[in-house]
Amino acid sequence: MTEDTGTNALLFAVSRWIDGTPANRERDPEALLWGRTAKVSEEAGEVVAALIGALGHNPRKGVYDTLEHVEYELLDLAMTALCATAHLYTRKGQAPDLLTLLDQHVRTVAERAGLTQPP
Repeated sequence: MTEDTGTNALLFAVSRWIDGTPANRERDPEALLWGRTAKVSEEAGEVVAALIGALGHNPRKGVYDTLEHVEYELLDLAMTALCATAHLYTRKGQAPDLLTLLDQHVRTVAERAGLTQPP
């Protein structure tokens, strides 16, 4: 891979940082993969918790969060998923452009939905 100082490089750098933390450095590779993948679900739970708070769906607490926080958590979820994908490729000794992979996936899903042209 050529020198990449943009978003893709940052995603791989964050992924390597996560893998290199003291808690993960000595972890069994399979356990690390499970942990990285499970973290995506944990982040999804944070999105739901923020949405509950923003919409006031807990009658005991009322409205205690914002839609801006929901947006932040959604983006955190997306980044967590992309970093987990980076981890998968790092295990294989590869470092593709993750945003290109995401773009290809979006196009495939859009095509399955019958959306061949952007609106």
